[in-house]
Amino acid sequence: MTTWRLLLTRPADDCEALAEVLAGQGIFSSCLPLLEIAPLPVSDTMRQTFGGLSRYSAVIVVSKPAARIAGQLIDAVPGMPWFSVGAATAQILRDRGIDAHCPDEGDDSEALLQLPRLLEVVAQPGTQVLILRGEGGRELLAERLRALGASVEYLELYRRDLPDYPPRELPRRIAAERLNGLVVSSGQGFEHLRQLAGDTWPVLAQMPLFVPSPRVAEQARAAGTRTVVDCRGASAAALLTALREHPVPVL
Repeated sequence: MTTWRLLLTRPADDCEALAEVLAGQGIFSSCLPLLEIAPLPVSDTMRQTFGGLSRYSAVIVVSKPAARIAGQLIDAVPGMPWFSVGAATAQILRDRGIDAHCPDEGDDSEALLQLPRLLEVVAQPGTQVLILRGEGGRELLAERLRALGASVEYLELYRRDLPDYPPRELPRRIAAERLNGLVVSSGQGFEHLRQLAGDTWPVLAQMPLFVPSPRVAEQARAAGTRTVVDCRGASAAALLTALREHPVPVL
């Protein structure tokens, strides 16, 4: 019986963890990280912000890298509410002693913006929110919170680079390992996939692509991807559910 053989593109540590889960379910995968997390140098702004967290009404952490870096830079855990985009990010914060709130379903800003606890905090007069993220993240979260009356600041902690691979490594890997599905975890991961594909993208765009959210699904379709599967989350469980619900293509 034909089974899924997937290309995984998350940062290296996350890629390996996902590959292990998939292997436990009998699914072959190949790791080709397309996001390399590079922490930014610790600046005076970072020191001042983490030293003065008590002035914020809430802190929102949008990714696992942001949670890990924040955990290294915080000396004492402050008592204001913390929120995260996704359960995996929340768990990193909880391991650091921070009781972070996150949506029960969904791993994106849209899901977080529906969280009653966050809306309760934002409804208070004079709410100040700090968002911890990487360089060039989405603006949706801040825009919606400001529309609700909150004051919002960003603190960028890292950048996402495309690792250096030999020319045509992506199509070579897909052909050599007979892969029949692609997995990306973010919009930037998808853009790096297209960048690495180069002139072979029209061919690779015929392969099924698993994405974490409607936003990335729309981005992929606009770029010509023929079959886009929205997993409705970035977790391993969400991907496994999507794999079970979609038949393996006959190539």
